[in-house]
Amino acid sequence: MDLMTGLKRTDYCGTFSAKDIGREVVVCGWVQKQRDLGALIFIDLRDRTGIVQLAFGDNTEKAVFEKAFAVRSEYVLMAKGTVRERSSKNMEIPTGEIEIDVSDLRVLGESETPPFEIIENCPTSELTRLKYRYLDLRRPDLQKNILMRHKITKITRDYFDNNGFIEIETPILIKSTPEGARDFIVPSRIHKGSFYALPQSPQLYKQLSMVAGFDRYMQIARCFRDEDLRADRQPEFTQIDVEMSFVTQEDIMAMIEGFIKKLFKEAIGVDVNEKFPRLTYKDAMERYGSDKPDTRYGMEIFDLGQEVKNCGFGVFTGALENGGRVCGITAKNAFSVLTRKEIDKLVEFVKGIGAKGIAWIRLGEDGSVASSFAKFMSEEEMKAILSKADAKPGDVVLIIADKEAVTLSVLGALRQNVAKKLDIIPTDKFNLLWIVEFPFFDWDEEAGQFVAMHHPFTSPLDECFEYLETDKARVRANAYDLVLNGVELASGSIRITDPALQKRIFGLLGLSDEEAHEKFGYLTDAFRYGAPPHGGIGLGLDRLCMQMLKLDNLRDVVAYPKVQNASEPMTECPSIVDAVQLEELGIELKND
Repeated sequence: MDLMTGLKRTDYCGTFSAKDIGREVVVCGWVQKQRDLGALIFIDLRDRTGIVQLAFGDNTEKAVFEKAFAVRSEYVLMAKGTVRERSSKNMEIPTGEIEIDVSDLRVLGESETPPFEIIENCPTSELTRLKYRYLDLRRPDLQKNILMRHKITKITRDYFDNNGFIEIETPILIKSTPEGARDFIVPSRIHKGSFYALPQSPQLYKQLSMVAGFDRYMQIARCFRDEDLRADRQPEFTQIDVEMSFVTQEDIMAMIEGFIKKLFKEAIGVDVNEKFPRLTYKDAMERYGSDKPDTRYGMEIFDLGQEVKNCGFGVFTGALENGGRVCGITAKNAFSVLTRKEIDKLVEFVKGIGAKGIAWIRLGEDGSVASSFAKFMSEEEMKAILSKADAKPGDVVLIIADKEAVTLSVLGALRQNVAKKLDIIPTDKFNLLWIVEFPFFDWDEEAGQFVAMHHPFTSPLDECFEYLETDKARVRANAYDLVLNGVELASGSIRITDPALQKRIFGLLGLSDEEAHEKFGYLTDAFRYGAPPHGGIGLGLDRLCMQMLKLDNLRDVVAYPKVQNASEPMTECPSIVDAVQLEELGIELKND
């Protein structure tokens, strides 16, 4: 029997208001709560738009009343009735002025008692909720997140369509060319012993689309990276992928700024900067110790090289003599929070990320000075440090002395840690900025050589060509990142389209002509047939949603996420496959 015969939903639960009083309606949804008051029964019915109260009383048919009496949480119902004014209004919900006087009730699906309550901010462990993700997704807060994600993708497609972009789907099964993160590989049944890879990005295909003449490409692209998970990273993720021909870096940045402004205004009603600030990579590292700085608060890094170069503290002078740096940050009004015990915790924190320790000064509100290294310093030297640190009574100065890269990056991480302890990070700001002029090469300490900081198709800045072979440390890339509140949202570059320059770059990265052709020949061959100058960018949709909704975990904006070990508790994947499947693929597993 079709339980819906004769009825058809007319409205969603959360859409009613006082203007609907007197209307006959049909609603469908899940039971949030049933309240039996004897002669009266009330049911809160929930769907993705909200909750409406169903009412059953003296004028309700006996059979309908008995059905309502038997209903339990998470039953699926269809109800027909008339909208009327509530006698006891609930102004905390949009539908709180009305209720539906039910004349026909149908139970479309019964439910066992759920393993957790379907409510906002559910206290049940995340692992349990992910095991029953289909129930977790019924919670109003998660549904709002997923609906916002839908809205963001809709605005995205409209914006790029209005600006002349064409959405092109690129392949999911591609050639493996591992650069950086590991590929997920997929065995071929037909070509035994050969493998596809899942794309880390559509990079090469979108460049080929430029060669093909589709001068403005975009795609909401699924991407895959076999790397360890973090709060802002999943093994599979979604990217707003963009590529443009006949453009400069300025054109691409202007297009993305226009997109972000439109998106924030239409999706969450926020006006962002008219023009996003820019920082060079060098300035970002010097001031914030990070190439994705959070600029919502101060506590910028300062250099103490001049102030301590002749001091008696070997930790400082030794770092400087070995070509390193001595730098610090000042935590304002932190004396009562950064106690000796808390500083000891910070010392352990920095040791865990590569530093040897922290030199510190604590200034009491009464003007007293306590320091871990004052006995090695003259009074004038301490005054010079405090002056450079702009330290006042109640402040705490934290100093790192090490190799330049260690000093700056550790202070960047320490700055974030301390800001959280002091609770000084504004939650109502969206600070967007561009980071530009990245190093083209990155020094690999273990390998003892320069490696590519970006993918090998990124173009160097014109003024740096002369240093490619002679001084790699001076070469900067025609690349740019978009950062929001300390999170990298997007990364892009102007691409190399000159086959001779591309060959030169491959050689500098240690790829022989044969290796380069084996990995990327289909792209470089295409450049021989008229490649337009082009560049692009990829924005992380998951991270963008997370930041716009002010969430701390990527899993809250992904419908079916993986957990820390890259598994999915709900379906228990990855899982073993049977011997027949492996035999078809020509695969034999080693016993471990």
